[in-house]
Amino acid sequence: MKVLAIIPARYASTRFPGKPLALLGGRPIIEHVWQRVSGTAAVSRAIVATDDDRIMQVVNAFGGEAMMTSANHQSGTDRCGEVLQALENKGEHYDIAINVQGDEPFIEPSQIEALIECFAHSDTEIATLKTPIHSDEELLSPNNVKVVCASDGKALYFSRLPIPYLRNKADRPCVEQTDYYKHVGIYAFRTETLKAVCRLQPGRIEQCEKLEQLRWLEAGYRIEVKTTQHANIGIDTPDDLAAAEQIIQSR
Repeated sequence: MKVLAIIPARYASTRFPGKPLALLGGRPIIEHVWQRVSGTAAVSRAIVATDDDRIMQVVNAFGGEAMMTSANHQSGTDRCGEVLQALENKGEHYDIAINVQGDEPFIEPSQIEALIECFAHSDTEIATLKTPIHSDEELLSPNNVKVVCASDGKALYFSRLPIPYLRNKADRPCVEQTDYYKHVGIYAFRTETLKAVCRLQPGRIEQCEKLEQLRWLEAGYRIEVKTTQHANIGIDTPDDLAAAEQIIQSR
């Protein structure tokens, strides 16, 4: 299979403007992400998809590959769709497209490879990851998206609230009562599926939870969810960056 990895990177983040260019261990965050993704053996090509010339210049400077995309996209998925379409217009074909967030400097190649393995099954349309939740703080935070799956590994629902709801337990959910899983926001698509979901309009459930993947479920797409024990540390705020810096310094 020919695999394209796309890393959406937007400069105008509300909580952390210029985040992709912030330094972590002396290098821009986007460089950490690109090197981990491009160094994954199963990835045929890695491209940073951005709407800002400053990010474009930095990626080119460290030897990465970047493509300018529209500033009007509502999601990273739409940005990925534009890159895929531009490459197909040039006659390039890929079987799988992976959307790796540009603020995930600790993404593991093994996680990317696990998603690619899902497509050995012909019925896999979309694949993503989950990881066990080990603390009540993680469980109760609406910033951590939770996921529940069917016995075949397909996603049933994603929510910012703790799910499943424990009707006969204590009012306050806790990780000792049942297994909870956090969604890890990396997605892999068959390329035809990526183009199709980019044409979908936001659904009612998505608008309630503000979670794009619910649009795909509501439209009837099935999402394969693999378990990873590696708890990724995304960078959403300057405080997250400071915590990530401590991890880098300790290694």
